Amino acid sequence: MASDYVYQSGFGNTFQTEALDGVLPKGKNNPQRVALGLYAEQLSGSAFTASRKENFSTWFYRIKPSVAHGTFTEWKSHHPLAHGPLNRRPTPEQMRWSPRPFPEQPTDFIDGLMSVAAHGDGMGQTGAAVHLFHCNHPMAGRSFVNADGEMLILPQEGSLFVKTECGLLEGHPGEVFLIPRGMKFQVHPKEEKARGYICENYGAPFELPDLGPIGSNGLASARDFLAPVAYFEDLEEEHELITKFSGGLWKCSLDHSPYDVVAWHGNYAPFKYDLSLFNTIGTVSFDHPDPSIFTVLTSKSAVPGVANVDFVIFPPRWMVGEDTFRPPYYHRNIMSEYMGLIHGVYDAKEEGFLPGGGSLHNCMSAHGPDAETFKKASEADLRPEKIENTLAFMFESRSPWILTEEAEKAPFRQSNYLDCWKNLPKGFKGP
Repeated sequence: MASDYVYQSGFGNTFQTEALDGVLPKGKNNPQRVALGLYAEQLSGSAFTASRKENFSTWFYRIKPSVAHGTFTEWKSHHPLAHGPLNRRPTPEQMRWSPRPFPEQPTDFIDGLMSVAAHGDGMGQTGAAVHLFHCNHPMAGRSFVNADGEMLILPQEGSLFVKTECGLLEGHPGEVFLIPRGMKFQVHPKEEKARGYICENYGAPFELPDLGPIGSNGLASARDFLAPVAYFEDLEEEHELITKFSGGLWKCSLDHSPYDVVAWHGNYAPFKYDLSLFNTIGTVSFDHPDPSIFTVLTSKSAVPGVANVDFVIFPPRWMVGEDTFRPPYYHRNIMSEYMGLIHGVYDAKEEGFLPGGGSLHNCMSAHGPDAETFKKASEADLRPEKIENTLAFMFESRSPWILTEEAEKAPFRQSNYLDCWKNLPKGFKGP
């Protein structure tokens, strides 16, 4: 059996890994008889006839095939994850939330989910959703699989241990996990409690953005995305599998651990990525580029250059532009933005935007620095400055985020958010 937390490097690579020597077939994907009496099973994350660069699949060699399960029954139809298109209108009002409180009772990752906003749906294979999670209890005897989309998981407080069919992952605040659509997994807090954010992507799979004029180096490097090596459990025990399918949640029973993959090869795998390895690009003259230069991953839409959803970060970096207002300027744009803060202070909102909290600015809704930040930045001595001890992120989408009722009425929503711009002075002195 492979050691815990051993990784392979490279986003989109074709991997091959075995926990026991001699299991992987040599030269044949699906031999008549698999070594050690295992079953061959393919997990496809794309249509069979997709182009080679967009064709994703992995062969599993496992103790029992996934088809060995009990009858599906509906499970918690009103659970936060269980929705198709929200029967609500998006709002142009700017929203902000304080950190969501931790639960007092034992709560695992699935029971600790809260949906904030969404658009599109899994059946249409377009759009995305934003969720919060918190947990203080492991997913003992329970696993989850999302047939509607992939899940990008960002721990904000507390480290996580993630068990997948491909192997084991471990991550801390400042790292992210990418779980492919259709992959069974568990999430466990490694400490007393953990919480964070999730982007559920219904559209095209996340990929590294093209670099264009940046050239061959910069932003996130494929080699820094780590996939697990094969790890397996040979356990005969009761297990509950929760499946998200076409906006609904279903459960079925297993009589064995679903983490029984002794070997696998393919290019459809979970990853983790350390955001501190992101190579930030910036200006060395004047002004500052727009947030696109901070894109870690993108889910493309049918419109070139307009993302279904982008995952963007604002990490520590040097600010060196001359004669320049340094924080993000006041703006309106066609993209809709959900932002969160992992740690530290965001340079455009020095008060009120807290680690574990979030904000929502839908398309064409004006936003920018609060009054105090504007005053401070306008009077600052413009010399090279390093922004340190901070990490914010954004899920930026071409479609407006539709707020859930739970998020709109949450007691930790800041009903006075608009006040942060109330004291902006009128500086105009006329001709």
